[in-house]
Amino acid sequence: MPNFRQMRYGLAKSKLRAPLVWRRHRGLNGKDVFVASYPRSGSTWLRFLLFEALTRRDAGFDDVNRYIPDVGMHRDAVPLLPSGGRLIKTHEAYRSDYARAIYIVRDVRDVALSEYAYEKAQGWVTCSLDEFLESFVRGKVNGYGSWQTHARSWLDSSLARRGDLLVVRYGDLKREPETNLSQIAGFLGVGLGDETIRAAIRNNSFQNMRKKEEEAPQIGYDPRTRSIAEDKRFVRSGKVGGWVERLTSNQLALLTESAGEMLVRLGFDLVSQGTEPRPRAASSAD
Repeated sequence: MPNFRQMRYGLAKSKLRAPLVWRRHRGLNGKDVFVASYPRSGSTWLRFLLFEALTRRDAGFDDVNRYIPDVGMHRDAVPLLPSGGRLIKTHEAYRSDYARAIYIVRDVRDVALSEYAYEKAQGWVTCSLDEFLESFVRGKVNGYGSWQTHARSWLDSSLARRGDLLVVRYGDLKREPETNLSQIAGFLGVGLGDETIRAAIRNNSFQNMRKKEEEAPQIGYDPRTRSIAEDKRFVRSGKVGGWVERLTSNQLALLTESAGEMLVRLGFDLVSQGTEPRPRAASSAD
């Protein structure tokens, strides 16, 4: 018997979600700017950075979710932009409802591993990584389609053609956070001082993000142990290029066959720094 989490997970991937998605997108206006991404691509961290930089307040999960909410929870969101617009998070593929957006994109090979670990920890999947990746490349693991189709919808959108889309690679944001956050601020029409940007980055380091997660009991908190189990954490390592050490040759081939063209288009290396992935281990299941 599937549990409630698995039933909800299955419903989120079905055709029944279409009217719900339509309903979530009511009440938008042309001044709103979206923080868009495929799941597990760094949008939570970016929202924390933006909240602190724009409000000069310490960011906690409750504040960030209230001020930069998911689409569908945006009706009472506080306008943070000089234009009077709101910042709203979405994992949806591009829709004509969106007038302006920041699209944060992460290497699909890291996304797939992160999504698998997260969904497995939530009890939504119990399959092997090989089985998960077969579904992942076909866009069947969540309600947002495949990574490559999702990215293409944004890169080929009317927003991109008219200059209302800013594409930010997660790895670039990690490597050069000051430069990229300053660029994002410029896109939003916000003037931010260097110290404001540095403070937002400093206050939302990996270690500080995990502390903030521990202060938000509803996120992965186990009342029996009064702690967050490591495999239940929403804030994971966020490592860039972790796929090099974790994907087998066959797994990598599957991902690059389906998403390689989009990886190249977005400027990702098909092989990281000349490092070859691990050969597939022999298994009795092969």
